[in-house]
Amino acid sequence: MSENNRLGVFKTYKLYVGGKFPRSESGRVYEVTDSKGQWLANAPKSSRKDARDAVVAARKAFGGWSGATAYNRGQVLYRVAEMLEGRKEQFVREVAASEGLSKSKAAAVVDAAIDRWVWYAGWTDKIGQIAGGANPVAGPFFNLSTPEPTGVVAVLAPQKSSLLGLVSVIAPVIATGNTAVVIASADAPLPALSLGEVLATSDVPGGVVNILTGVTAEIAAPLAAHQDVNAIDLTGAEAELAKELEIAAADNLKRVLRPQPVDADGASDSAGWSASPGTHRLTAFLETKTVWHPTGALGAAGSSY
Repeated sequence: MSENNRLGVFKTYKLYVGGKFPRSESGRVYEVTDSKGQWLANAPKSSRKDARDAVVAARKAFGGWSGATAYNRGQVLYRVAEMLEGRKEQFVREVAASEGLSKSKAAAVVDAAIDRWVWYAGWTDKIGQIAGGANPVAGPFFNLSTPEPTGVVAVLAPQKSSLLGLVSVIAPVIATGNTAVVIASADAPLPALSLGEVLATSDVPGGVVNILTGVTAEIAAPLAAHQDVNAIDLTGAEAELAKELEIAAADNLKRVLRPQPVDADGASDSAGWSASPGTHRLTAFLETKTVWHPTGALGAAGSSY
């Protein structure tokens, strides 16, 4: 058959939940367009049931992921960067179309997203050294504080930064041993759904990251009120929605990360995410466990170690 007569194969984008690629249980989809309004693809329109299924998958994966060594988690995150590097051309096309960028600028964004994975991969076995330590006490005791993951974290991804901002909010959550239910940008979801394919072919266990697409407010509401969600990142929520979600999150005392200045309108594109991320997102979803232990006494004189 002549190549001129060949019909191209359109890509079917699906959700990423529990390491698998289901369609929305409702069967709904919505049109995704580029910055000029031209059709790009149909994306799944997640329902409340999809959100609940994602929480179940994240909870199931939490024990194994949080129990892995920090060094192992770092290796896994680095593997994600390797896989992204191998599919760079695809992500350059999707980011350029989603954010209305030139090919060169989109390539810079994808490079930065890959580097961001490497950045957080390097922090997995070091964050404990700055977030924990030995505490001085007046008595014959060791007093040690160590950071532990919070649990299942709902993440509202940035609306305008379809890849770099997305990676910047997912990577620190899972680097510290949490599992994530991510609501991708409503208008630019394709890089997020393709990232799910990268995660599935890397060493990230199924359920550690779950990616949903659709109307942010519709999916976020049940997650904010869900009793088995331990924390929520409101990065991709507008001010009014963020307030409503924070009230719902208070019901089971969820940790809440409010939108930061970088997320504000006018600064929420990829350029706003290019600065060094620091460690505040790593520590946002960590709990501190403090343990007391007697030092003991040696000898009749009562000397201790």
